Amino acid sequence: MKFFQRVSSVFFVLLCWLFISLSTGCGDEAGQEKKKSTDPKISPVLDEISVDSIESSIRTLANFHTRHTTSDTTSDSTGIGAARRWIYGKFQQYSQASGNRLRVSYESYLETEHARIDEPTRIVNIVGVLPGTQLESKERKYVISGHYDSRVSDVMDDTSYAPGANDDASGTAAVMELARVMSAFEFDATIIFMAVAGEEQGLLGSSHYAEEAKNRELNIAAMFTNDIIGNTLKSADGSVHDDEVRVFAQGIPPEDTLSDEHRMLLYTGGENDTPARQLGRFIHRVGEEYMPGLNVNVIYRKDRYLRGGDHSPFLDHGYPAVRFSEPHEYYERQHQDVRVENGVQYGDLPEFVDYDYVGKITKLNAAALATLANAPARPREVGIDVSKLENNTTLQWTANEEPDLKGYEIVWRPTHQPFWEHSRFVGDTTRFTIEDTSKDNYLFGVRSVDQYDNRSPAVYPLPVRN
Repeated sequence: MKFFQRVSSVFFVLLCWLFISLSTGCGDEAGQEKKKSTDPKISPVLDEISVDSIESSIRTLANFHTRHTTSDTTSDSTGIGAARRWIYGKFQQYSQASGNRLRVSYESYLETEHARIDEPTRIVNIVGVLPGTQLESKERKYVISGHYDSRVSDVMDDTSYAPGANDDASGTAAVMELARVMSAFEFDATIIFMAVAGEEQGLLGSSHYAEEAKNRELNIAAMFTNDIIGNTLKSADGSVHDDEVRVFAQGIPPEDTLSDEHRMLLYTGGENDTPARQLGRFIHRVGEEYMPGLNVNVIYRKDRYLRGGDHSPFLDHGYPAVRFSEPHEYYERQHQDVRVENGVQYGDLPEFVDYDYVGKITKLNAAALATLANAPARPREVGIDVSKLENNTTLQWTANEEPDLKGYEIVWRPTHQPFWEHSRFVGDTTRFTIEDTSKDNYLFGVRSVDQYDNRSPAVYPLPVRN
């Protein structure tokens, strides 16, 4: 009997220890980074995303024969003009369903001189703006894009069959689905959904928008582009890779564009902590929280090797921006004339798109966008106190203005690790010291936290002397 009483006591103690550990977040006092529970306001957004709707959009876009930037603009069934009017009409439908909260417009300019344009051509973006509902956050904007133009092998050929199902009807369909679903919900900050033209001719539509945004001093806190997100096959061996996605996040830009801030990042070992890299880490964390079966591979490059996408002009104008893309490009289907050669089908046809996979990437975008648009802004003027030599690390920042702010979280990691390994919530303060943790050995960041536990991307601290 005493033996069973002793065993029962031990079992009871173990149960109590387990309960306490789970309740307090075991290891949190030591600063161990822990996964937060999902926001109940965001999961319903993901639930509304429809693979059938995405597939319908991709197939419709592919049926315009070609969407080349200089193709026909007068036909109702072929060419880029018909495509953009159809996209605009769908955006208008989403606006009506949302009580006209989604503000839809064409934004265009006349391109007169470019190596890939034979004659003056109007470049037209379709833009849907979902205004934020929180006074302190509505001027903060998040842009998401896909490009709706297409091409074949000859980039100047504007009449041949160019379905562009994966490149980039897949990204355009994702943005359209996000506009459809998210316009039915409210978010603190503003979200801008864009279908841009002229990508294949040299990032024309996105470059114009980014330049105009900079001239108007728009507060674009982050930009996503979705380009080529529909293939899951690896052409070399035919294996399927539907459980991963690449997110390209730039580090330090080319030397001739270095700002003083970039130089200080290099000087202090923060070359992997640019705003774009922090955005990549943010998406990786959100993916773990909302899409646990999907591996978000943050690629430490601006884009694929020596290539570019519609996020590039935003980066060039100083906005944090990343590119979502499938894990392995299938070059027999990309920028190819549609044909059968030696028994191999070439061309970017809709039957080669993995629609369920596009749905997954659309949900990842939705989770990241919704979290960003509901979370507080990133902390401002984040600094690390270097007034004296010590083994403690003191950080400071300027207070946020959001009324639902809960406070701030300090995160840190060893210098050789890619993701944050430790975190500590420090409350609603603007200065805090992490004791016995030297800035010599760790990289630090500060992020804002709201009452729903939504967290902003982290901000790397620059040295300050008080």
